[in-house]
Amino acid sequence: HKLSVAPEMDIMEYCRREWRGNTPVAKRMRKGYEAVAQKFAAIRRVRGDNYCALRATLFQALSQATQLPSWLQSEDFTMLSEKLLSKYDWIKQWQLKQKLGRKMGEISDEIKEYLSLLRKKWKTISEIKGPTEKQEACDKLFRNEEEEYSLYEALKFLMLNTSIKLYNDDKSGRRVPVFSWLLFARDTSSNPCQLMHNHLNHIGHSGGLEQVEMFLLAYALQYTIQVYRLYKYGSDEFVTLYPNDPEEDWPVVTLITEDDRHYNIPVRMCEETVL
Repeated sequence: HKLSVAPEMDIMEYCRREWRGNTPVAKRMRKGYEAVAQKFAAIRRVRGDNYCALRATLFQALSQATQLPSWLQSEDFTMLSEKLLSKYDWIKQWQLKQKLGRKMGEISDEIKEYLSLLRKKWKTISEIKGPTEKQEACDKLFRNEEEEYSLYEALKFLMLNTSIKLYNDDKSGRRVPVFSWLLFARDTSSNPCQLMHNHLNHIGHSGGLEQVEMFLLAYALQYTIQVYRLYKYGSDEFVTLYPNDPEEDWPVVTLITEDDRHYNIPVRMCEETVL
């Protein structure tokens, strides 16, 4: 079984291997990696398919989880698919792991299974005390393709649920974060149904997450996703937060990207950073 997240490697060694030339781009990337190396000692490469933003975020969240997030604790969490399908008929067109032509009941059951798996894995890993054992448990999970891809389906469904909440809040005059307007201002996602058809159904198959969907993922998980965007080195977008006005009590995960398409993860915070 191939590990979806490669073993760690010294961050500057990785940079030297990847960016040798003297082009302006290579120089900027090296500067970017040097800045990240002030905070983190190593990098882990994430498998580069269209799930990589979900994979990097979930891996980071699980590898530092010490408790089950409150939204995962609620009694009816696993009933989410039934609840939404009873209200929104169009969710029947949710595309599950490239198996087409399912009946209504199956979709609901299958998503319920994915949500239960997400809760179970999060609970198990967050209860592991030792950092080495926790890391081993994460590595094991991300070697198990069947489970790993089921978890991404759960995350995508949580993103759909969050988008429906935001859309309804906005329509009923409640305050919503700015990204929510941007999300629904796109021609291809003017409502949650279009978002599902034109975006969420394609994540992992023919496309990854766009910028505005990184915000949606952050809201769905109630995590702040901090991203070092290396090609933006030297600008104020070099370190971007999703959301940019995070809630105080949301945990933070950190990712690295060279192009806003593929994400890797920095690991081993340098001692002074921890202090």
